[in-house]
Amino acid sequence: MNDETISKLEEYIVTQMLKQPSRHLKADEPLITSGVIDSFHLVDLALFVEDTFGVQIDDSELNADTFDTLEQLAALILGRQN
Repeated sequence: MNDETISKLEEYIVTQMLKQPSRHLKADEPLITSGVIDSFHLVDLALFVEDTFGVQIDDSELNADTFDTLEQLAALILGRQN
């Protein structure tokens, strides 16, 4: 399930946010701290996560500590689904 979650997150980020469908993101690639996504994208990503995976994301979690890599985000999602 973790790989599937990471794939869905990656697909959304590269197609809907970055508009670069041929781009590949590594699971451990920094997204926020490297500038791949900004604070505006963070809100969109949180809404996507809530709608797609049925988990609640608190505004205080919209930071590099929980959202900086696809792995971190997938772990947060899977932890909330269990």
